[in-house]
Amino acid sequence: MTLIYLVRHGKAAASFTDDLDPGLDNLGRQQAQTACASLANLSPLQLLSSPLLRAQETAAPLAENLNSSVSIENRVAEIPSPNLSLQERGAWLGAVMEGQWSTQSESLQAWRNQIETCLLSISANTVIFTHFVAINAAVSLAEKSDKVLIFRPDNCSITIIETDGKTLQLVERGQEAVTKVN
Repeated sequence: MTLIYLVRHGKAAASFTDDLDPGLDNLGRQQAQTACASLANLSPLQLLSSPLLRAQETAAPLAENLNSSVSIENRVAEIPSPNLSLQERGAWLGAVMEGQWSTQSESLQAWRNQIETCLLSISANTVIFTHFVAINAAVSLAEKSDKVLIFRPDNCSITIIETDGKTLQLVERGQEAVTKVN
């Protein structure tokens, strides 16, 4: 069985409704160092990251520690929002997270299916630096749940999923956040 470590990016310098692609703030950089320390002894590891800056910056300390490169994986990027202004994105995301996957748009269901295809294609222990809703999508697939919001992964929390290439199984949920999604 292959282990997949899903790491939610560190605390971003701006929220989902303020910036499309913020980097990490100072706390986020510290969180990335802490996640690196938790994962470094699990080598060898393949490293994948969402193309967004906050995920790539979260991956950087582990890549440096392991003297490894990080491959960009578009299928684990942030949930794609329709053509909305930054201010409209928050209300839209809140409504999505209250719902079920089966009632979401075809494009969101396709996005979730891409996450599943990505995870099932992994054949070596891998760390993926990704996002709140993407982690929820992965956990919902592993738990065979239709709920969009399964739990609230904290910044730099590590959720572990196992795959045999045909199925996904949840091993452990990461630490839960006590604050709002940022």
